Amino acid sequence: MPRPLEPVLARLDANRTAAIERWKELLRLPSIGTDPANAADTRRAAQWLVDQLRSSGFEASLRETPGQPIVVGHQPGADAGRRHILYYGHYDVQPVEPLELWHSPPFEPTLLTTARGQRMVARGAVDDKGQVMTGLEALRAWHEVHGALPVRVSVLLEGEEESGSASLEPFLNAHRDELRADVCVVSDTGMWDIDQPAISTMLRGLLYVELKLLGPSRDLHSGMYGGAVPNPLNVLCRVLGQLHDREGRVQLPGFYDRVLELEEAKQWAALPFDEAEFLAGARIKTPVGEAGRTTLERVWSRPACDINGLFGGYAGPGAKTVIPAHAGAKLSFRLVPEQDPRQVLVALEEFLEARRPPDCRFEIKTHGLSPSIRLPADSPYIQAATQALETVFGRRPFLIGMGGSIPAVEAIKRLLGMDSLLVGFGLKDDLVHSPNEKFELRCFEAGIRTHARLLAELARLG
Repeated sequence: MPRPLEPVLARLDANRTAAIERWKELLRLPSIGTDPANAADTRRAAQWLVDQLRSSGFEASLRETPGQPIVVGHQPGADAGRRHILYYGHYDVQPVEPLELWHSPPFEPTLLTTARGQRMVARGAVDDKGQVMTGLEALRAWHEVHGALPVRVSVLLEGEEESGSASLEPFLNAHRDELRADVCVVSDTGMWDIDQPAISTMLRGLLYVELKLLGPSRDLHSGMYGGAVPNPLNVLCRVLGQLHDREGRVQLPGFYDRVLELEEAKQWAALPFDEAEFLAGARIKTPVGEAGRTTLERVWSRPACDINGLFGGYAGPGAKTVIPAHAGAKLSFRLVPEQDPRQVLVALEEFLEARRPPDCRFEIKTHGLSPSIRLPADSPYIQAATQALETVFGRRPFLIGMGGSIPAVEAIKRLLGMDSLLVGFGLKDDLVHSPNEKFELRCFEAGIRTHARLLAELARLG
């Protein structure tokens, strides 16, 4: 017989103050996972989460890795026949610099009252400690009321997400059987706005490379050699200038061969998207990109190529007339469903080789490689999340894309064979990774209630 949801929601209301205090406890731990000076505090944050899971009825432990420990929890005695959910999140946070721009100490959580109600200001308030706590508080309430959860649940929380998740893939690979579930639930994304919930159904993939073009054996005097030998900076700029045509399309061979025309793009046209407001956030008035595409298509469902860095030669004060021995660039390719990052890498190598002058050579180093992720709109997990969000917010969630990548989601798909349900509660103005990061209490509390309802909806799937 299904366990009733209403007593769980009532427990959430009764425990509101306690939930906020637990959230503050976690925020006070300066778990900057990338900084060795914070290693002890990062480990304390992981242990704190283990203790919270144990108090919510989980068998939980710290798992050692070459980097920060990973928190793993399982619901003991769960019926193997029920739907199995894996909750993923991260407990590490970004560094706080520049410290002088914070209005309050970054690891002393501060509640402020605004026109939207109260908001929590602290490093990690939303990314990802606040969002992790929305799920954990829902799990706690179900356990306290019923002594069990309506579905099987496992939890995986890492401490290296903000620094590249170096330990995650080896850990997933080594514990595939233990961690494999029906779907992964991730709250590390956002809403459309404070009143309108959203589910992210697509993430663009990523290929990130560093190029180096080597020419002369040493830096040369530009007066003695200029115009007579290849200048790697000149050559590299000329080659990179050919990456796009006049229509904004990437010119690698076969780059668009597997790019799909997505049905979702037709639905996005109906979203209340303010292009001028979006561009104004970057102090830009005129959009650019692939011709014939809307801005939402360009950032959600169309591939892109950007030069992220360009370097070589002399860049110090004053003049130094040299032809540099080498020049370099960093490039990122945002990829969409069906594009294979490895094939794009081969196409880039062909593109560069076809434009390489005699006596020069390219070196390519890969820094990131992950395909796009897409969850079909008719997925039963999307339907369950839609029902939960619509009940909490009184509005049907928008199904949206994301221009960025979440490497953990791709790794979970590739190594554990499961899709991820991306239901987040952050806002565009939460100042993620910036001073004065915040999370609206309205969003925090709505997130907890959504997760509580989502567990009930997932239980109905059988």
